Amino acid sequence: MKLVFATNNLNKLKEVQEMLPNSIQLLSLKDINCFDEVEETETTLEGNAKLKADYITKKFGYHCFADDTGLEVESLNGKPGVYSARYAGEPANAENNMLKLLTALKNKENRKAQFRTAICLNLDHKQFIFEGVCKGEILTEKQGNKGFGYDPIFKPQGFTESFAQMNSNDKNKVSHRGLAIQQLVEFLSNYKK
Repeated sequence: MKLVFATNNLNKLKEVQEMLPNSIQLLSLKDINCFDEVEETETTLEGNAKLKADYITKKFGYHCFADDTGLEVESLNGKPGVYSARYAGEPANAENNMLKLLTALKNKENRKAQFRTAICLNLDHKQFIFEGVCKGEILTEKQGNKGFGYDPIFKPQGFTESFAQMNSNDKNKVSHRGLAIQQLVEFLSNYKK
């Protein structure tokens, strides 16, 4: 089965490729010659995932899935949430985003947070939604140099390391995206037209 992952984020693409079975050929937007920037204009993660998946399916005709991820910090009323990638403004920059978040949490004791990923799959003219949640906390400073985005300052519940200190196999087992992709893979493995 050929399946397009509607992302330009090469880190995400690599992470997902490692998790999919060999029976699924994962195509990137570049593979299908899509260089369009689909604006994430919805106010929910699910809405943005649908927007991207629908755009690719309608314009290119491929089975497609798209995701959107947000970091939701309890003491900031769920912010940055759907605006996580652009939290510190444009151009989107992980260093600036982390700095802004650490500054916002400077005097806060409650550092509880969760990463949430919503995936929208368009397959055979039907739409399916999957969600993964990883609870944890925001560290007071960056730790580790693996991963991407907020990984150096997010420590998942039950672990002593940040996402940026974990190897990709361990991270994929517990991460928000990993959990959502596991649901997607399980669904695809059992899917009958």
